[in-house]
Amino acid sequence: MPTFDTELRDRLIRYCAIDSQSDQDSTSAPSTDCQHVMLDLLQEELHEIGAVDVVKTSYGTVIATIPGTVEGPRIGFLAHVDTAPQFNATGVKPRVIERYNGGAITFPDDPELILRPQDFPYLKDKIGQDIVTASGRTLLGADDKAGIAIIMTAARHMLEHPEMPRPTIRVAFTPDEEIGRGVDDRLPADLGVNFAYTFDGEDLGEIIYETFSADFAAVTVKGVSIHPGNAKDQLVNAIHLASKIVDTLPQVTLTPETTDGHEGFIHAIDMKGSAAEMVVRFILRDFELDGLAAKGALLRQVCETIAATEPRATIDCKITTQYRNMRYWLENDMTPVELARDALASLDMDVLSVPIRGGTDGSRLTELGVPCPNLFTGMQNIHGPLEWVSVQDMAKATELCLRITQKAGATLSEP
Repeated sequence: MPTFDTELRDRLIRYCAIDSQSDQDSTSAPSTDCQHVMLDLLQEELHEIGAVDVVKTSYGTVIATIPGTVEGPRIGFLAHVDTAPQFNATGVKPRVIERYNGGAITFPDDPELILRPQDFPYLKDKIGQDIVTASGRTLLGADDKAGIAIIMTAARHMLEHPEMPRPTIRVAFTPDEEIGRGVDDRLPADLGVNFAYTFDGEDLGEIIYETFSADFAAVTVKGVSIHPGNAKDQLVNAIHLASKIVDTLPQVTLTPETTDGHEGFIHAIDMKGSAAEMVVRFILRDFELDGLAAKGALLRQVCETIAATEPRATIDCKITTQYRNMRYWLENDMTPVELARDALASLDMDVLSVPIRGGTDGSRLTELGVPCPNLFTGMQNIHGPLEWVSVQDMAKATELCLRITQKAGATLSEP
């Protein structure tokens, strides 16, 4: 297998430097104009490497074909172009720590920020590898631009080596995954594959087929607004009521910082507004649907309780579906999981399959009829300034992508 390190490093640096943060408050698709910069670049690069049927859909997904050389199932590989809105992602300055020496990593734009191997044990195993981080003021965006770099590198290699047996491959780059809108209902038909994989995982060897089920909740609190000088017995402060809702919810259980494993949570992600009206937004997570429903019921009960204390206010709790645990469908047909496991074993790598406390575009794709487990990229500490990734982990993921296509062409036939 050739060495992909240089290409992966260069692609990652180029992609991460582009602002492509998504926006939960936007109603457009994609949610931000800056995502088009990444999408248009990828469309251009796919043309340059010789991919065919390259299109950008009306809903903002770039799709292309790598023609097959043998019969077999049509396979999709996906990654998302948007970066998380939870932390600054404008002005990203990627940098490479070559041949990491095992010590603490400091950041030029924030001297107080330190990435220590004793705090993050996964880093201890990367001595001698090339580590990519941001400069301290932003996240890196390896989530999921590492996945994009992996797929683009594998696609370029396949197109330059038609002697390698492979079925027809479809690649897709989606917007707005970080805000739960990455998979448009039209994508399964437009993709046209038997099954797919997202490259949006973390640790080396991850093959994930179990994710959270997720709902989103928006609680709108409307108080009574009046000049504070005349407020006696008339003002109803929406900020106070919204704060009571957050404070009444469990604080030592059912929050992200107090749960792990198969435990779900209710997470307040932002609070905006004024004394007149406040909106508090939550994400609800659980691996099982009854647990997810219970968390929604608890949030509604808390809202009703607080509303009962102040009849002059109105409190509305709206819960909407985001995605569901892909296990519900994949456990009925483990073909893509077993193919990935066989490919990983042929590379002498151990399989790591644990439930992930999050979701991917594959969660929604699987629900819509395209089985789509998630594969590792190597990215770590995502959604914050300590984010990093090993170039050599990305190279292993690229090898896995290629080995999956080869094994599919050799062992599976078109249904």
